[in-house]
Order: sequence, then C-alpha cells, then structure tokens
Amino acid sequence: HSMKDVPTQLAKGIAQAAILERAAYHDVFVPKEGTAFLDNLESDAVIATSSVRRKAQWLRRYPKHAIENIRGNVNTRLRKVQENNWHGAVFAAAGLERIGLLPANAVKLDWMLPAPAQGAIMVVCREGDLPVSEACKSLNHENTAVCVQIERDFLQKLMGGCTAPISALATIQENRVHFRGQVLSLDGTEMLEKEEFVSLDSTAGAGFNIADQLIARGADVMIRQIKERLQG
Repeated sequence: HSMKDVPTQLAKGIAQAAILERAAYHDVFVPKEGTAFLDNLESDAVIATSSVRRKAQWLRRYPKHAIENIRGNVNTRLRKVQENNWHGAVFAAAGLERIGLLPANAVKLDWMLPAPAQGAIMVVCREGDLPVSEACKSLNHENTAVCVQIERDFLQKLMGGCTAPISALATIQENRVHFRGQVLSLDGTEMLEKEEFVSLDSTAGAGFNIADQLIARGADVMIRQIKERLQG
C-alpha cells in the first residue's frame, strides 16, 4: 500500500511486515501549458488538487490563486488537466514515476512539504503469521522505516488524517535525522512549523515529542477547528 494513505492505526489482525526503500517524496506541478506564472507570487491562476495539505501550502505561497478539486486515478486526473480550464494540477511524484507517466514538463515543488510517509510503500501481513513476516524482512529498508515512523508518529499524535493539512519529512544526514513538520490552516494563512535534528540512536518517540511541541503552541486547537469546519 502507498504508506501515506495507510491509517496510523492498522486494522485489527493486520501487522506491518516491511517498508520498501522510499521513492521520490516530493510533489510536482503538472501544467496544462506554460509555467511562467509560478515565478510571480502575486499571479492569478486556477490550480487543481483535492488534498487539503497541498491546497493550504499552495495558498500560502500563492494567495491569489483559486483551487479546484480534482478526483479520479492518476490517468483520469492527467486527462482532466487537459480538458479543464486550469493552469495545472499537483501530483505526488512517486505515483507518476511508478507508472511511467511523469510528464517532461512537470515542475518539482521543492518548497512543498510532503504528506507523512509520502513515496514509501508498506507491506502488511496477518498478525502472527510468522512465515510471511519472516519472508518479508529482506524487503525492509531500515533507513526508510526509521524516517517514516517518525513522520507517522508525528501525524498520529496530532490526530490528523487525510483531511488535515499536516506535513512531515524526515531524512537521514550522516548520523542524524533531519525532521521538518508543519500544521497549516485550510487557507494557508496560519502555520505552525518545527525543524529538529535527532540522533539516529534517539529516534524512538521523536515524532511524538516533536508533535507535543507544536501542541504546546496551539496545533491541537488549529486541527480541531479545521475538522469542525470540514465536518460542518
């Protein structure tokens, strides 16, 4: 399963068996035509995405842009970019790369922080199925597993899901994990952010601890207000 879409609490009877080596974790912008307007932060444009995380980060950078929802599988969304009066749409790079459909004119959004565990694949098995669990161990990529665990712990502590604009990225640099996490309001005008370096031998619970620091700054209130607004 694409790990960013897997609940932080797995279904009863299901256990994590392995995490594959992470692919590209960044998002990309697929334009309908040109991209010159991206250089002007005050430009007017219509951008398609159904992700509240991408929408919040996009509006923070481009406050005058309008956001349209886009649904369907990757092929359907790529087709809709050409069929609609949009300037383009935002996609996960890994999703396009894995099926060989990353357009040559796609723009890497290196300023956009990804969803927790974006680009990683989780292998699951039945809880207690030791032969399958043992067979999957050779598939596990330890560095990826360490990074995405921190990201997902951060997400779980903040009680966020697909409907919350929560971003997180952990990368290993020498003997340390570099972590960045964000919580934004739906319109991108408010943001709580935390950046931290964690020793590789101290990663257990790091995501929870970093989330606690943002909660102390009001992240829980912001997320509760977001959920109430979305549900209302």
